[in-house]
Amino acid sequence: MEPLLLRQSIKSFLLEDIGSGDITSAALFHRDQMARAVFVAKEPLVAAGLADVAAQVFVTVNPQIKWHAPVVDGQQVMADEIILEIEGPVLDLLKAERVALNLAQRLAGIAGLTARFVHQVADLPVRLVDTRKTTPGLRIFEKYAVRAGGGHNHRFSLSDGILIKDNHIAAAGSIEQAVAKIREAAPHTIRIEVEAETIAQVEECLACRVDAILLDNMECRAMRKAVGMAGGRVIIEASGGVNLTNVRDIAETGVDIISIGALTHSATAADISMRFLA
Repeated sequence: MEPLLLRQSIKSFLLEDIGSGDITSAALFHRDQMARAVFVAKEPLVAAGLADVAAQVFVTVNPQIKWHAPVVDGQQVMADEIILEIEGPVLDLLKAERVALNLAQRLAGIAGLTARFVHQVADLPVRLVDTRKTTPGLRIFEKYAVRAGGGHNHRFSLSDGILIKDNHIAAAGSIEQAVAKIREAAPHTIRIEVEAETIAQVEECLACRVDAILLDNMECRAMRKAVGMAGGRVIIEASGGVNLTNVRDIAETGVDIISIGALTHSATAADISMRFLA
């Protein structure tokens, strides 16, 4: 993650949560009171965003806070295992607590779900990628968590690549017309990918000599046929309705990439708590 973007996002999250100040903690503790605390996994999980995200929340509140992450991102963690240690002024630890926990829980949930998908196809030559179906404001974090879980990233934004989808095609008139217009404007360094919902559209994409074809919500039989038609000349991506039950069947059709919106939009936050030590 780009450090500048990371710090900017963390500051905005803290401002939202702290408001004009933590009135509860300020009434209870002195500025110079110190404390030690730990993040504890309350269930088995895949670590994500501890050193690079959660710890940075505490450091953003107070650069003097000390921290240590005994596990690395992507590591399987057992219940009751300590995953982050922090030490500093109690007022600052409490200011950062909620934001740090929210991010660590969210990212661990995504990493864990991604790891389950990756496990399903680990022996097959396919790449699992995320989508832009992320929480607004959290995209760089959620896509990082996908990588921690063993997955890969699709586009970060609309400016990262050309993907002609169904609405583009409808508005342009046809795949052929859309691709022609794109070629007039697109830099030579960017691939052209087109979404296809039918075998006829796959044929049209191949005739237009696109670089990649996204098979949208196709049955496995149709996907297998599309892969055979492509004959390795273009990248074939499958998307739509992918879940833990069918991801292996999709991978076995021979597609190169499977994009899965569920990695980010359907992941459940992991259960992590922060405990102060005596």
